[in-house]
Amino acid sequence: MMRPALLAPLARSCSRTLSPFWEGGGKARQRRCLFSGSPSSASHWSKVVSEAEKIVGYPTSFMSLRCLLSDELSNIAMQVRKLVGTNHPLLNTARGFVSDSKNNLQMRGLVVLLVSKAAGPSITTENSFQNDMVSGIYSRQRTLAEITELIHTAFLVHCGIVNIGELTTSDGRLKDMQFGNKMAVLSGDFLLANACTNLAQLQNTKVVEIMSSAIGELVQGIYYENANLTKENNLTDDIGISTWKEQVFLSHGALLAKSCQAAMELAKHDTRIQNMAFKYGKHMSMSHKLNVDIQPFVNESSKDSVAFGLNSAPVILHQEFIGREAWIKQIKEAQVKGNLLDYKKLQDAIKAGKGVTSAIDLCRFHGNRALEALECFPPSEARSALENIVYAVTRFS
Repeated sequence: MMRPALLAPLARSCSRTLSPFWEGGGKARQRRCLFSGSPSSASHWSKVVSEAEKIVGYPTSFMSLRCLLSDELSNIAMQVRKLVGTNHPLLNTARGFVSDSKNNLQMRGLVVLLVSKAAGPSITTENSFQNDMVSGIYSRQRTLAEITELIHTAFLVHCGIVNIGELTTSDGRLKDMQFGNKMAVLSGDFLLANACTNLAQLQNTKVVEIMSSAIGELVQGIYYENANLTKENNLTDDIGISTWKEQVFLSHGALLAKSCQAAMELAKHDTRIQNMAFKYGKHMSMSHKLNVDIQPFVNESSKDSVAFGLNSAPVILHQEFIGREAWIKQIKEAQVKGNLLDYKKLQDAIKAGKGVTSAIDLCRFHGNRALEALECFPPSEARSALENIVYAVTRFS
């Protein structure tokens, strides 16, 4: 069986420093990346996703999810009109749904379907299930992909809740903001309730256990993120990259990783295959999050090129390289009136260090781990699509 091409190896100047918190960071073998063209990352990503959707048999795979979201979106849209003129985050959430609908499938569900098709049926699968396959994917696996997206969407809507106590009249009419909070809670609960109902209908206790733990870890991860944002000293908080990885896995990786594992359980694959599917979901999610964190530092054409989070990977790595005292000094030098930060000045300081290149190396490391997990699957269109997704999120200008 041919091994998938691994991504570019770690930069030698950074590998010695990074290796303690990488799991075997220096073991990745040098292979050429399949994509070396010049199209922008956005257009390249859209092409990869579009090709992957064809492989899993869109649109029948997500028809029930799309109908459910369409009904709920129409209800939200009617009520969201009352929030016009305010700054309630539910408006941005609703706009995101409209925008994402142009891209057909959501990413997490698509990956679950691709992993399901790449693995195929297991030897121990009952013969009665063989007739239940469409495009090489069991209907129960398609339902699981929909459940995954429902859970993710529910948490997106819940994130549209604002802290009324911190608002002033300049932020909008407070009664409308309170109404928006109620809409976010009820809409998110509706989607999550549908996900739990569909999960129970799969009639697989192990899958219910796996997905329930994913929901718990997702809640825990979001709690950590919100806790960090509310800390008074979060600008100078000493968070190491290992802690960052743990928190990012909970908030961004656990749902996809465990959904891939559950999809293998539904097809009665053995523990080894389930573990490999879990690893692919985990490391692909980590690569994707790292890619998002890196973009403000490498995408100069972006309108938001200066906007970046102080708890993003390049910033965390930059702190580790220069030390806590030097980082606090840079923060103070970038402060302007009212303790506001000059993000452009801080961004230039981070780009001058090793944080960005180290984050790119870390992104490719997780990409390599994801590719290695795919070696247990036979060569196929689905496996190639999963590899292409990894190449897309580890590709930088």
